[in-house]
Amino acid sequence: MHILIVHDGIIPVSRYGGTERVIWYLGKELARRGHRVSYLVRKGSACDFGTVTFINPARPLSMQLPAGADVVHFQNVPPETPIRSPYIITMHGNANSETVFDPNTVFVSRNHAARHGSRSYVYNGLDWDDYGSPDLNAPRRYAHFLGDAAWQVKNLRGAIHVVASVPDEHLFVLGGYRVNFRMGFRVTLHPRIRFCGMVGGEQKAALLRYSKALLFPVRWHEPFGLALTESLYFGCPVLGTPYGSLPEIVLPEVGYLSAKSSELAQALKDVRQYSSRRCHEYARDCFNARIMATAYLEKYHTAMDGQPLNETPPKLLEQPAEKFLNWE
Repeated sequence: MHILIVHDGIIPVSRYGGTERVIWYLGKELARRGHRVSYLVRKGSACDFGTVTFINPARPLSMQLPAGADVVHFQNVPPETPIRSPYIITMHGNANSETVFDPNTVFVSRNHAARHGSRSYVYNGLDWDDYGSPDLNAPRRYAHFLGDAAWQVKNLRGAIHVVASVPDEHLFVLGGYRVNFRMGFRVTLHPRIRFCGMVGGEQKAALLRYSKALLFPVRWHEPFGLALTESLYFGCPVLGTPYGSLPEIVLPEVGYLSAKSSELAQALKDVRQYSSRRCHEYARDCFNARIMATAYLEKYHTAMDGQPLNETPPKLLEQPAEKFLNWE
């Protein structure tokens, strides 16, 4: 099968980049299975297991699709005009209540789909071989925050408050800087908070190996959250809020969920109750690229058979009343 993956981004990704990381591992796994993989992506991309064509931003995407693909896999953005090839669209983020999605839309968690009146979803998976083998017996010295720290829905302030309320605890912030200009001038001076910047690759892996837990007190409905599975793979339980995908991904044996800072602080104090090995094995076995590719191949075949992935076009069923979900 010839699969064309379309995304307005650059591959491969070296640091931050959730969608780019997912489609790279998806294509890599499909190629391993003998499928022909092509990408239509931004200039600057390269790939050693598939063909790369660069997007021309001056032309509609639907007019740039290379000929010969059996199925086209769009990311986030549907084609502007109908195309002749079978296709699916993965929606990686949240949308507002005015968005009506294409019937061939795939979401990235059960909750993500259900909030849009859909049952069509595929969990994101990663190629754990690229992450190396974590040292599950390594000393755990600090908690960590992983995500775009300038994005207020990620609630770095909440994570800092949790750590600040636990004596002698430290927080490493992966994905942010002590001085932030993106959301207005903001500086964090707390002595037990260390900012590591936008890290990736071995630098990120080295930091996760010595973390005792991921603090993830998001204040929105997280669609999936690669930070969850990456942290779990390195043996870190997840302490977060019960929103979006978290209740279905963060099982009780690998983490704790609450919208109360005091309860997450207590969970951090009791974090030794979680098994690093159980966290690692759970992420390794349930959120890998092999499972993801198998699920997408089923979606591809459905589209190639001329069947929609959703009986009716998905649409957000209920807009949250507040911009930020509850956090105490």
